Amino acid sequence: MSESKPRPHIGMGILVLRENRVLLGKRQGSHGAGYFAAPGGHLEFGESFAAGVQREVREETGLEISELRLLSVGNYLFGRADGERHYVDVDFVCEAPSGEPQLLEPDKCEGWAWYELDALPEPLFIVTARMIESYRAGGVACQLQAIERQ
Repeated sequence: MSESKPRPHIGMGILVLRENRVLLGKRQGSHGAGYFAAPGGHLEFGESFAAGVQREVREETGLEISELRLLSVGNYLFGRADGERHYVDVDFVCEAPSGEPQLLEPDKCEGWAWYELDALPEPLFIVTARMIESYRAGGVACQLQAIERQ
């Protein structure tokens, strides 16, 4: 029997916006600990992008989102104490029209806050920094129906 090769994980980053502000939290307990990042996580088996994004934002912040669009795609290799992790990240942008974020996963994030796009905290997690660069440059921003194949 041959050994199976490691495979990339499918990650999702979600740039949550409200009135020219972006929602960021300080990561802890994982790669990127101490860096500010947008909500995100893994796509579950059989899950659509829209369902995965809504689930991740709700699980981490309690917020409901709207106007979900594809933003960017990235390919990342992270060094960790337990080895390297390879992620293909599919990133999205959306609006959170109401409510305030709650800290629902305190083992993963120190807290959530809204930041003006021209006054972001540092350091930014690399995936989040690239998402913001993409957003500022106009990004992909296509409707999800154009890429969902379920």
